[in-house]
Amino acid sequence: MKPHVIVLSLALIFSGSQVFAQLSKAEKKEWKKKAKQYAKNPASLKEMTEAKQNADNQVTKLNGDMKQMQSTLSDKNARIAELEDQLARMRSELSASQAQLAELKANPVINPMDFSKGVVFKVQVGAFKNKDLSKYFDNNPNFGGEAAKGSDEPQRITIGIFRDYWEADTFKKYMRDMGVKDAWIVPYRDGQRVEIKDVLPDVVLDKNGEPKKPKTKK
Repeated sequence: MKPHVIVLSLALIFSGSQVFAQLSKAEKKEWKKKAKQYAKNPASLKEMTEAKQNADNQVTKLNGDMKQMQSTLSDKNARIAELEDQLARMRSELSASQAQLAELKANPVINPMDFSKGVVFKVQVGAFKNKDLSKYFDNNPNFGGEAAKGSDEPQRITIGIFRDYWEADTFKKYMRDMGVKDAWIVPYRDGQRVEIKDVLPDVVLDKNGEPKKPKTKK
């Protein structure tokens, strides 16, 4: 048998002198014996070499498959993280919407033109027993009154309707300048006449019992 075949078989089996140096004397003797056998039987050596090559190829393929799986898993994890962020944002938006809905339910927005809701101020210009003006109340929001409940009760007539007290107060003064000396402000809440103190609890009254307009800061 050619010497280079023996050297090749020893190189394949021991994979370097470092591995060979790690073997015990008995192991070295055993592997030298196997090397001689492979030297005498090149077909077995070829079969073993091909088997090792196939095993290496399978390991390489498995490593590639594992890297591909790791890449796919990484992409899926990134997608899961993205979906979780979207879900968190949607939950936050839902919570905000629910809070807004609760706020709207607790404090409903009042249509400024729907004077039957909320607090409004009217200017009463008189109370009459023998005059019935109720037919003029319909479809005329700026002119109204409270019909008399009995023949001895006067019908109170109001002109104007305001959301802001001080606008009503200015209009009241115009009416007085025009000669309606008894003009005064009456408040309503949800269509029901109430006391001024019930809707303006923080306003200070003057000596005539009317609210004082707050001073503006310079």
